[in-house]
Amino acid sequence: MSKPSMWRRLLAEFCGTALLVTAVVGSGIMATQLSPNDVGLQLLENSVATAFALGALILTFGPVSGAHFNPVVSAADWFLGRRTGTGLTGRALAGYALAQTAGAIAGSVLANLMFALPAVDFSAKDRAAGHLWLGEVVATLGLILLIFALARSGRAAVAPAAVGAYIGAAYWFTSSTSFANPAVTVGRAFTDTFAGIAPASVPGFVAAQTVGLVLAVGLLLALYPGVGRAAGEVVAPHPVTEHASHDPDHSDRRTLTR
Repeated sequence: MSKPSMWRRLLAEFCGTALLVTAVVGSGIMATQLSPNDVGLQLLENSVATAFALGALILTFGPVSGAHFNPVVSAADWFLGRRTGTGLTGRALAGYALAQTAGAIAGSVLANLMFALPAVDFSAKDRAAGHLWLGEVVATLGLILLIFALARSGRAAVAPAAVGAYIGAAYWFTSSTSFANPAVTVGRAFTDTFAGIAPASVPGFVAAQTVGLVLAVGLLLALYPGVGRAAGEVVAPHPVTEHASHDPDHSDRRTLTR
């Protein structure tokens, strides 16, 4: 049995990331309109909407592409699975990253247009500071650890809820409000709204996310030496049933156990 064709997987990553950023930016705009004088309430509204949207999007697109929506997740999948042949290939990684980044930009544009704002309005919100970069390291590290620990222990089925819950919580316990995603970071530079980030601040965030990726991979190899065998289960599981075996579009990835 074969996996979904590459163009379908890339389309899923593009659409999923676009809708994720639309949820992040759109809920941020709505929050400032509904609660103009309460920043704490704005963050609550933004984080809750993002958490629920992320869980729903993983459920929607996971069976097609794995619902990574994040270049650091895809990079970890490639690196950890390269020896066992369970993760993304180098070519697929490049395609995923491009689709995710393009989708993130499209998501910001869509959110801007939905709220009658200029389609592209680069953010003026400066987020360049050491404590914010540290927050991104922590947010990215925790996200990757969670995703691959779930896959390695055969619990990938709960990833939609767990990943959504983690991102929703990380909005509050990290100084950066947990971007934890290079594609989303780039996309959020295209909107001068509550969720925006100034283009000049993007490289620092992406660098911090890369550090988080490296640290997470090292910890995963130490904690779960066989984690590479679970790379095919990131983010969503793809169990195969006898009925599904006749479906050429059904992924052949099976839920792994210990």
